[in-house]
Amino acid sequence: MTISLRNRRAGAAATATALALASLAALAGTATPASASGRVTTAGPATTATALAPEPAAAPKPDSPAASASPAPGDPAARSALTLPRPTGPYATGRDTLFLTDHERTDPWVPAAGARRLLVSLHYPARPGSGGDPAPYMPEAEARLMLTQRGLDDPEWPGLVAATRTSSRTDARPAPGRFPLVLLSPGFGTPRATLTGLAEELASRGYVVATADHPYESTGTELPDGRVLTCAACDEVDAQPDEAGRRKVLAAVSAGRAADFSFLLDRLTGPRPAWRHARTIDARRVGMAGHSIGGNAAASTMAADRRVDAGVTMDGTFFDPVAARGLDGRPFLMLGTDPGHAPGAGDTSWDEGWARLDGFKRWLTVRDSGHFTFTDTPAIGEQLGIVDPDAPLSAARSTAITRAYVTAFFDRSLRGRPARLLDGPTPAHPEVLFQRP
Repeated sequence: MTISLRNRRAGAAATATALALASLAALAGTATPASASGRVTTAGPATTATALAPEPAAAPKPDSPAASASPAPGDPAARSALTLPRPTGPYATGRDTLFLTDHERTDPWVPAAGARRLLVSLHYPARPGSGGDPAPYMPEAEARLMLTQRGLDDPEWPGLVAATRTSSRTDARPAPGRFPLVLLSPGFGTPRATLTGLAEELASRGYVVATADHPYESTGTELPDGRVLTCAACDEVDAQPDEAGRRKVLAAVSAGRAADFSFLLDRLTGPRPAWRHARTIDARRVGMAGHSIGGNAAASTMAADRRVDAGVTMDGTFFDPVAARGLDGRPFLMLGTDPGHAPGAGDTSWDEGWARLDGFKRWLTVRDSGHFTFTDTPAIGEQLGIVDPDAPLSAARSTAITRAYVTAFFDRSLRGRPARLLDGPTPAHPEVLFQRP
């Protein structure tokens, strides 16, 4: 496919292979590290930080050749601040960050690093007018690393991406009441910031949202002390001799994330919660969604932990198959690209998974979408002037569809609210196809 940049000088457009959307992911796929996300909590005796082993020397390889391009001097994109679409719900939103350590588990990718660690962004309904500054999107140093690793090394872009404006406030006071909890997991090689827009939307609609970075599974995860963990799991996938070996490693990624989220649930809803506003969580109502392998992790977590009541995959292959026994009647939404994730279109794991799902379920595909449609990438990429003709769905439509269907699903599954949007096609979203295999 061809990726071009609007308002560029002649000859500045670059070409990439069919997987070059991974390069675009860097534009929105960098993590908001604890050191730049407002209040950072290293919580409790069970979550203390310990020293990590030195990082692997090799940086993770890009998934494919990438466009190496930058805005021309005077390009409006180079001068304008980037923004995420504002959330549409009735609540203001706040954000905290937790840095947690699971002393019961050794990191599966770098055992010498010691205990497994998680960085978690918590978005929550907040009182209007409370809180400090808007929560930052990511640090410039990490943005520069991520963009360079994807072959997007223009010197102005890291600052632009790092300065992307969010709608959540640090140190905001929670809104009164108790709210369902939604867990979010990003794609493989993609930090948690990729899902910030969806997290803010859900928080504005009355959910507490916990989005986790899984160390050594993303191109960069910055710790509170400023060190950046690179993608040892990516190196492990690259080292496999064949497709079967790569799928086995990716299945282990999904299953390992299930353990991460069970630990996170313990720390958010257990007797000694790690989060200062944990009282706002209604632990009887928990959902999980994820992009790409994060969507696989939603199914893996539901199979391993009965506390998760509903799940969503956004364009994620089930490398770790849906449990043969099903999910004990719990609801699940499959939301993906069309035709890439239509029945019989190539990813047979969806056909197999669909047959095993034994509760309320929907299989939706979206015309003109791409793998990163369901993340922040379209919104940020458009503002930088990036055009992907293989995924022409606009950022506005990408955002509206993802927000509408994920929210409707959780409203139905966790709140018992009617969700007519899930009953069938609607003129409001003509791109969304209901698959009935």
